[in-house]
Amino acid sequence: MKAGQERAGLVFAALCALNSAFVPAIAKFTTGRADPFFVATVTGLFAGAGCAVLLGARGELAELWRPGRWPKLVLLGALGTGLAFFLFFEGAQRSTAIETALALQVEPGYSLLLSWLALGHRPTARRVAALVVILAGIALALGVRTVDASSGVALLMVTPLCWQLSHLLVLRKLPDSSPIVLTGARYVYGGVLLALAFALRGDALPPAAELVALLPVLALQGVVLSMVGTLLWYQTITRLDLGRATAIVVPSIPVLSLGASFLVLGEVATLRQWLGLLLTAAGVLAMVTGPAARAEGPR
Repeated sequence: MKAGQERAGLVFAALCALNSAFVPAIAKFTTGRADPFFVATVTGLFAGAGCAVLLGARGELAELWRPGRWPKLVLLGALGTGLAFFLFFEGAQRSTAIETALALQVEPGYSLLLSWLALGHRPTARRVAALVVILAGIALALGVRTVDASSGVALLMVTPLCWQLSHLLVLRKLPDSSPIVLTGARYVYGGVLLALAFALRGDALPPAAELVALLPVLALQGVVLSMVGTLLWYQTITRLDLGRATAIVVPSIPVLSLGASFLVLGEVATLRQWLGLLLTAAGVLAMVTGPAARAEGPR
């Protein structure tokens, strides 16, 4: 049974990585045509609407406001979608799609640290060494940045911390919640919080013609890349330990993103980016082929 669970987790991890490979390219496309905060808000609302429909069809919509649990679900939406979407789309506008994918590879560092401190998954020397290689690859690929590009990379590198904190919240405080309820909480509450913040900021909407042309892409970004991607992720982390799941999914995305960025935007990686990517891939291989993390004690 354990081996079957692990195989299923690896399949979900692969599907999650493939889905996520298109996220940077589509984010760059949409934020190049509209304000990043608007893009984040509408993407979150589409994802939230998709989740609400799915939960309603399953008769589980009321789970989002179950007494005693809804405050944790609101926090999950605020961290995993509200703040994360704001940082991600603001950063994506200031960076290329390839740089966006590479900057997010800092996530294994957050994962190893939080898994150790909160879950007792002590990092092995192999995983630490692999992480050093991954970070070296990121540094090589990104190189020297302009001020605007540096701010974009900084925003992108903080984004995975929001995701990891939301995953930790799920594992510690919501372990008996189903993946669809967790996904619904992320996007229903996250989308609503983003919409409230956007309304309070009083930003203008894009011109009508641009809005009509952009809405189908935002719907794809919200429903498929966000909602479905998150469902795949939760199916993964319920079968694999958090550090290993992150190590498989997150650093695999840049490799696939190179093809997605070329297909969507025509971006071609430079030699420096290829070399950095190879270093990152080497770190991924070392981390994924290592033994699973084991808890050293309760946290």
